[in-house]
Formats: sequence, C-alpha cells, structure tokens
Amino acid sequence: MTAGLVSAPSRALTGSATVAAIRGTRPAPGAQLWVARYNGPAGGDNEARAVAVDPGGRRVFVTGQSYGGRATGADYATVAYSAATGRRLWVGRFAGNRHVTSRNRDDIPTSMAVSPGGRRVFVTGYSHGRGTGYDYATLGYDAATGRLLWVRRYNFAGSGDDFANAVAVSPDGTTVYVTGDSSGDYATVAYSAATGRRLWVRRHGPANRDDDASSVAVSPDGTTVFVTGSSQGGTSGYMATVAYSATAGRQLWVSRYNRPDGAAESVAVSPDGTTVYVTGSIQGRTGFDNYATVAYSAADGTQLWVRRYKGDAWSVAVSPDGTAVFVTGSGDGGYATVAYRG
Repeated sequence: MTAGLVSAPSRALTGSATVAAIRGTRPAPGAQLWVARYNGPAGGDNEARAVAVDPGGRRVFVTGQSYGGRATGADYATVAYSAATGRRLWVGRFAGNRHVTSRNRDDIPTSMAVSPGGRRVFVTGYSHGRGTGYDYATLGYDAATGRLLWVRRYNFAGSGDDFANAVAVSPDGTTVYVTGDSSGDYATVAYSAATGRRLWVRRHGPANRDDDASSVAVSPDGTTVFVTGSSQGGTSGYMATVAYSATAGRQLWVSRYNRPDGAAESVAVSPDGTTVYVTGSIQGRTGFDNYATVAYSAADGTQLWVRRYKGDAWSVAVSPDGTAVFVTGSGDGGYATVAYRG
C-alpha cells in the first residue's frame, strides 16, 4: 500500500431512510432519503469539500479534509456511499507528510471527478512537500473498492506554493486534467487516468503577476481543455480563459474580460461544444459585487456576449439541450441564481 494512505471498506454508518423508502413507496419530492456522517479516526475537525456521483447513479463520493492527529494534521479523506441507502462502502485517507520530513502539515483536497465509465475517482488539492512548500497532489482511486491507484505531485521549480483547485476527466475517461495556482501562474497538468503518468504541463501568466486558475472543463468531443481564473495585468484584473489542445497541451487561444479586480470562478461548455461560458465577479460601484458571465466561441475565443448581475458569482452550468445557462452565487442577502438563454 502506498505510504500515506489507508483505504479499506468500512462498516456502514446507518442512514435515516424515510418511512416511504422502507415501505417501498415513492418518496415525496424533497423527502430526505438518508443522512451519512463521517468523522475521522482522531476526531477534530472534518470538513467536506466536494461531492460527485458515478454515471450509473449507484455510488456517491465525498472528499474533504479530516484531522488525522498531531503527526499529520489535516488529511484528505474520500468516502464512497451507496446512493440508494447511504451505506458507507469505503474510506480512503491520504496524509502526504507521512513521507516527508516535516510533521503536522495539512493536506487539503479541493475538487473531485468521476470517470465517465464510473471505474475511477480522482481527487486533487494541495499537500506540503519536502522543501517545496505546498504542491499539487492528485490521487486516483478504484471507484468500486477504494484501492489507491496512483498519487502524483506537481511542484514548480523552487519552494513556492502550488495549489490545485480543480480536476476534470476527458469524455473517454483516459485523461485527467488538473489546474490551479502555481507560484503565481496558472498551471494545468494532464495525466493518464490509468497510471497517473504525466502527459503535459502548461503554464500561463504574465511575468511577476498573480494568476490563479480556478476551474477546468473539457469539450464534449474531448479535443479541447478550457481553463479559467483570475489574471493580473499592469493596473487591472482579468477574467482570463485559456483553451488548450487536449492531446498535446498546445495553447489555442486566450481571452480576457478586463474589469477592476475581475476573478473568474467557473467554466462550462455547451453540449454541442460550440460555446464556452465563464462566470465570476467583478468590482462594481460599491465594491466586488457584480456577477459577470461571459460567453465565448469555443473555436477561437471570440466574445459572444456578457451579462452582469449584482452579487458574487461562484458557479455556472448548462442545460443538457444547451438552451439555458445557469449561474449561481450570493446576492441580495441570499443565494441568487440567474438563468440566461444559451
């Protein structure tokens, strides 16, 4: 077993199934089906960060940080549950500093994805290395058993920090893409989904500026990878989106939406692959308080339209038929979700 990780089936944590589910009748819409809780072996704080479902709908995967004790601090903890009952199927823990000289360094997962066939689960985040500061740390698991398949770290030259923020999988399930903030630049890494072999790395960012990639998406045909985030110009901030060829990582285009303190948070691609949607926040008259949602041509990055709404945007999604784009975040004292025509 790879050092730093314990992964094994565990006893089910009894969920609270509804009476309707027990009797075999159809639950009412919005009825609670089950609740499952996870508390790490050392107690302390446990904080879930991301959730994903396998394509067949049989398993739900949750990842987050979980206190592992004084020796390791916060660890990755990834849990698989039965989607039908909430029964715990397996737990995988990763304590990266068990194999470095420093102790009590936190390992923080930030994002997860499931392969289209449901065979593998991928988790990324950041983990302290030996003399390298924080590194990207990406893990591949067997979705059925929780067996660790591989661990890969990415560290840019020197001891600057590298924080992975997002992971995505190609439509054919062969490649995993990770992006984040690496010593002040976007850094996007492609790995083999089966072995974790690094396929390519591409960096983006003006010299001596602070650039932070927050989200990654893959075109439906698997040919293009889109990365978005915040990029600092000379006197202003950009929502900067970059397109790469999926096979070689060749940069295809860069598009910037330039507004004060602009920061993109999420990217999505239309089902037909023709349009890329990016959302984030820009500074308004009273501060950092306007959604900015931008549509680009996936082929060349041409800006198609921009829409703004008061608040801070965090996520964007597209309907399966491509006719609607949904953006959510905080606004007017609560959640604010806006739908646009796609």
